[in-house]
Amino acid sequence: MINNSMFAGIHQVIGNTPMVHLSRITEGLKGNIFAKLEYLNPGFSKKDRIGLQIIEEAEKAGMLEPGQTVVELTSGNTGTGLAIVCGVKGYKFVAVMSKGNSLERARMMRALGAEVVLVDQLPESPAGQVSGDDLAKVEEVAQQITSERNAFRADQFNHIGNIHAHEYYTGEEMWKQANGEIDVFLDFAGSGGTFTGCAKALRKHKPDIRCYLVEPDTTPYYSNKKPTNPNHKIQGGGYSMELPLLDKDLVTDYIHITDDEATKVARELAIKEGIFAGFSSGANVAAALKLLKGTEKGANIVLTINDSGLKYLSTDLYE
Repeated sequence: MINNSMFAGIHQVIGNTPMVHLSRITEGLKGNIFAKLEYLNPGFSKKDRIGLQIIEEAEKAGMLEPGQTVVELTSGNTGTGLAIVCGVKGYKFVAVMSKGNSLERARMMRALGAEVVLVDQLPESPAGQVSGDDLAKVEEVAQQITSERNAFRADQFNHIGNIHAHEYYTGEEMWKQANGEIDVFLDFAGSGGTFTGCAKALRKHKPDIRCYLVEPDTTPYYSNKKPTNPNHKIQGGGYSMELPLLDKDLVTDYIHITDDEATKVARELAIKEGIFAGFSSGANVAAALKLLKGTEKGANIVLTINDSGLKYLSTDLYE
């Protein structure tokens, strides 16, 4: 029998992450930032949630058969979550990733039993800065492998389980942990699942919650502004591509964050709050700080700390 402190597998530990009040980085500002520590999931990111949800929904729907191979395009975090879930459930997993993503992610997925296929970047793409065109090359390879191996494609950019993971769980956890005292939710645009799922969950409780989508300032694609440079350092999003899971009707407004802003705030998070996180987490908190200094002075803002800084030690994030 499994008791409340014992689990049948590591996949059952995914979710129910803690939330903390960022009181030091907001010193002198009116309002609050409440950060949900998604880097404390087993794979060190919020993407563990969608890895579990997509696989379990596929199992229930009969789309995934015992022993079948699972394939997914990833910047590393979704692949890590899928590697963990597939490992404990007995599926072989193939992660297809651009060489522009940090080396730690590929190494971690391999350590967890995944087969990792790395795809060359375009000649004009700087290392560590993955563009939408780079991702398109990864997608081609992922489709080819899925066909050749008669595999199940997890398809994080299209599978509804991505939204469900955050609508049924992350957003509901936020509401309870903040005791319903939430005025604003924001999230960096990756696959769109976290934003849409959490926004839907929170607005069920409080319809007037304001929801902001965060974008790299050189690729303000979703706010219908002209991109100035497809390459940026905020890995895992900002690809200037359509996101089927992103519900723009839920977006109150858009916030644009530079590489320098994301980097600076990520470093401040580590020093002032003891939170060792990645670029997109820095972008989220930088966006929240902008709001508290401007149109959302005095608001209670909730956001996710998306992944661990351990995944960026080969980059210039923490020099």
